[in-house]
Amino acid sequence: MIHDLLHQEIPEDYQSGFIAVVGRPNAGKSTMMNAILNEKVAIMSDKPNTTRNNIAGILTKDDVQYVFMDTPGIHKPQQHLGKVLNKNAYIAMEDSDVIAWIIDITQAFGPGDEFILNKIKTLHKPVVLLVNKIDKLPREKVLKKLLYWTDKYDFNDVVPISAKDKVNLDELLKVFRQYLPKQPPLYPEEMKSDHSVNFQLCELVREKILQKTHDEIPHSIAVILERKEIEKGRMILSFLIIVDRDSQKGILIGKQGSMIRDIRIACQSEIREKVGMPVIIEFYVRVEKNWRNKEVKIKEFGLDELSE
Repeated sequence: MIHDLLHQEIPEDYQSGFIAVVGRPNAGKSTMMNAILNEKVAIMSDKPNTTRNNIAGILTKDDVQYVFMDTPGIHKPQQHLGKVLNKNAYIAMEDSDVIAWIIDITQAFGPGDEFILNKIKTLHKPVVLLVNKIDKLPREKVLKKLLYWTDKYDFNDVVPISAKDKVNLDELLKVFRQYLPKQPPLYPEEMKSDHSVNFQLCELVREKILQKTHDEIPHSIAVILERKEIEKGRMILSFLIIVDRDSQKGILIGKQGSMIRDIRIACQSEIREKVGMPVIIEFYVRVEKNWRNKEVKIKEFGLDELSE
């Protein structure tokens, strides 16, 4: 990476920096980042805590590079995993040049928002409030909510957006740019994410499981890529899906394998497009009882990337 950057012609006034995208679960962090990048870098679902890792989405232009850090939704943790996810989000905030706090305008200010606000107050960094989902309320209500939120904190900027409809995202980039330091790009121009293709494949599988299953299943799974080989012009991918109870294994496999088959079909075309060739996908399901409360398992499954 350093070699590539050394050979680029960098304008003297080039800007680049980190933007920590934080908020409560389901506020629209991943949707907004994917919309700005015009590429799916982070998976999306309507389940809380879909995002587990800090995922960089990188937008490079001629004279500026934005590095968006999509973070796990900050929440009151129920297991050790929840504490790790909150820690991941806090570290991204501490290391950022500007914090983008995204809120769902249809939701009332609650304890989760108070929690985030108290953390923000300790950091003394520029904070841009992104008021998301303005497409869901009439203009008068949007204005009323904006006034309510701006009374809560002296934000550096407040930008109403609709991540789903891509409303005001160009304006958002102009706002963020004000807070990025003058320095060369942090990543090569061709990079769109700091995570490997293997990580993205596991996330795509987890996304389809989130979309297909209900109750505790979405929160209890981890996905590991165990095999990736090319044979006769096809890529063979074997994924290990971890759950934390025997009953969840039965639900995930489904009657006569119906659920796991549906998940495989849902994955097929998107993974084929990602790797650029036909794929054969194999799933294996294993029970690791109460893994979300076991620090060693959380690290083993790649969910505590920031640990020593």
